[in-house]
Amino acid sequence: MVTNLPKQTPGTSKRDYRRELCPAGMRSFTLAVKETDLWVAVDAEVEPSALVPELENYIWRQRLLLEKYLEEDLPFRRALTPYPARPGAPELAVRMARAANRAGVGPMAAVAGAFAQLAGEWLLQGKTSQVIVENGGDIFFCCRQRLRVGVYAGASPFSNRLSIEVEAPGKGRGICTSSATVGPSYSQGKADAAVIFAEDALLADAVATATANLVCTPADLEKALDFALGLEGVEGALLVLGDKLAACGKLQLRQR
Repeated sequence: MVTNLPKQTPGTSKRDYRRELCPAGMRSFTLAVKETDLWVAVDAEVEPSALVPELENYIWRQRLLLEKYLEEDLPFRRALTPYPARPGAPELAVRMARAANRAGVGPMAAVAGAFAQLAGEWLLQGKTSQVIVENGGDIFFCCRQRLRVGVYAGASPFSNRLSIEVEAPGKGRGICTSSATVGPSYSQGKADAAVIFAEDALLADAVATATANLVCTPADLEKALDFALGLEGVEGALLVLGDKLAACGKLQLRQR
């Protein structure tokens, strides 16, 4: 995500961080389909009520296709390392498997970013000229202004005190976070936050998981950063472990 799931950060409600995401010239709405909990920003002149029913139906269809496939291919759902989608799998499952393979993790590591990306791509097909879609902290965005997102990192002293600024000139990007101390996601490491900025949200989500897995001690931060930035399509990374922080790439840090 960016950010980790703020609902589990002391003193920060689930919705607080969403209020900070919407730039001037855009308007926002929310949409939930089972576990897919979307916050969406579109052009200010777009009427959300005209979009929500269609987008909701689209997300439902994509979820049902993926859920049916996961029932038929249990190893795909449970894998913690790269696992291919079967022939005939839904396109979403294929894209998740490809992103996870590049990161060296299981396909489900890309699922939250996948639905953010999917919704954003659908909206950009004639519904709006720019968009931000956040799904549980994982973000797909394509907008004219720089995007500022807060960093939530559990009990770290950096939590809720920094923000990241990124931009997506010409096409969309993804910015996602994995954490061992915030939110329900499984992590093999101990990172308070591993934030990845990449060419799309599926890759950012998968690489965030893989990078967070590598961070167990402060000595791991540099090699984990090198791992992330060494992957094609990754444009920036920020890692937090306690009172230690490492960052590199096409992102700017700001104090909040």
